[in-house]
Amino acid sequence: MTLHSNLATVADLPVSAYFTGPTLVVVFPSDQGNQAPISPTTSVLGLPFLRRVVLTAQRAGFSTILVPTSDPSGIMPILEGTLALAVTPSDMSAHIPPGKLVLLMSHVLPTQRSLRWLLDKPIQLDRAYLFGQVAALIEPSEAPASRSNLQDVFQGHGSFLELARACSNSVEDGDIEGLYPLTSVENLRDAERRLLRGLIKDTEGFMSRQVERRISLAITRRLVSTRMTPNAMTTVSVGIGLLGAPFFFSSEWIFQLMGALLFLSHSILDGCDGELARLRFQESRWGGTLDFWGDNVVHVAVFACMGIGWSLSLHEAWPLWVGVLPVVGTIGSAWFVYRHTMQGANVTGPLFTSVVRSADSRLSHLMDSLARRDFIYLVAVLSAFGKASWFLVLSAIGTPIYLLILLWLAYTQQGERRPLL
Repeated sequence: MTLHSNLATVADLPVSAYFTGPTLVVVFPSDQGNQAPISPTTSVLGLPFLRRVVLTAQRAGFSTILVPTSDPSGIMPILEGTLALAVTPSDMSAHIPPGKLVLLMSHVLPTQRSLRWLLDKPIQLDRAYLFGQVAALIEPSEAPASRSNLQDVFQGHGSFLELARACSNSVEDGDIEGLYPLTSVENLRDAERRLLRGLIKDTEGFMSRQVERRISLAITRRLVSTRMTPNAMTTVSVGIGLLGAPFFFSSEWIFQLMGALLFLSHSILDGCDGELARLRFQESRWGGTLDFWGDNVVHVAVFACMGIGWSLSLHEAWPLWVGVLPVVGTIGSAWFVYRHTMQGANVTGPLFTSVVRSADSRLSHLMDSLARRDFIYLVAVLSAFGKASWFLVLSAIGTPIYLLILLWLAYTQQGERRPLL
């Protein structure tokens, strides 16, 4: 779906010129007046509040988003590059297409899940559904009375409650989890904390969730309002990982520990690029590819330097061959995962980076868990005793086995998809 700017005069465009679907999110002025702490330009983790709401709605699947305002030119810069249109209240009725309307108070920060729930909820014609007086659902008919009730709300002469009273059989459906009204600065801080916690994936390892994410989210919170881009963050992370690799040339514990700590720092900062991208709605296929191959380049460099360092300390050549096994296993696994789950993905946004396409088997879950990076803490512990070579031996055994299991898993899943004769 191509994003477009809305700097043209909206009132002069026919409905068919810009509406691409029957659904609609209306973000309209709050009735709290000057007492409301939230304005369209209030920064919420690096984005103006209204822009964050609009982009969340786009990700939730809404193709038509209207923002009633008496001064469209004042908020057009916030909406530039989105699907949202700034419309004067008197012109709203002319710009509402047939179908379901989701009405959202302007001081409410929604989640994608809550908006999808509203989008999918079945409703009856001309029946208003209220949700905590911060959101409403209605599918208006072409009857003049139905359109008039909506117009009163858009122009500030009515409220959700009055809209419900004007509609027959209107209902109060209670609150929806994920629609957060921001009525104070503390509410805003709580909302930001919820957004950050929502970046933690259910599939992450224990140490990643309990240690790395706590640090990376704290860093991301400070970076999100800067000019640091997700791809630049990936580059920084990869650079730190590569900087740590040569420390494993030494057999001294102090150098190995420094290398392990830089390796761990790479892993922590590697979480920041995805966090920045999701918070700013800047996920991209290129960003996912850069992140994926950057991680694997760092892993290959660390394994290679461990093998060379072990060979230098023993003055023998055979440790080099021990180092070759995890290097080959890592490259092979990475190439397989990329070809099997990423290269052919028909997406323009973030890439799905699970190692398997189907997540409904125990073996699939096992593969995903084995792909997590909690192993870095084992590297740090062994390096503190100058025993990074022990980890290299474990990797020389584990990475080829991991690759073989991936190949076997792909073969068996391909066999399951073959039609029976």
